Amino acid sequence: MIAETRLEVDEQGSIVIPAELREKLGIEVGTKLIARVEDDRLVLTNPKTILNKLQDLFAHIPSHISLADELIAERRAEAERELRD
Repeated sequence: MIAETRLEVDEQGSIVIPAELREKLGIEVGTKLIARVEDDRLVLTNPKTILNKLQDLFAHIPSHISLADELIAERRAEAERELRD
């Protein structure tokens, strides 16, 4: 397994991701990646990974509960309190 490797940026700004890394990360031809800068690093993330993390983050919320409806109800109650004060 590749723990660390050097990559080269060509004239067009392209970087080739080695096959072993693509395999490990499930990157295939046509895969779209999310690129962001963290401090002085370029981080590439598969959107599926982001989706899985978000689903894990909210997994404790029962499926019959709508967070949007909860937020709207909370805002309405807050607005009513402000009107009374």
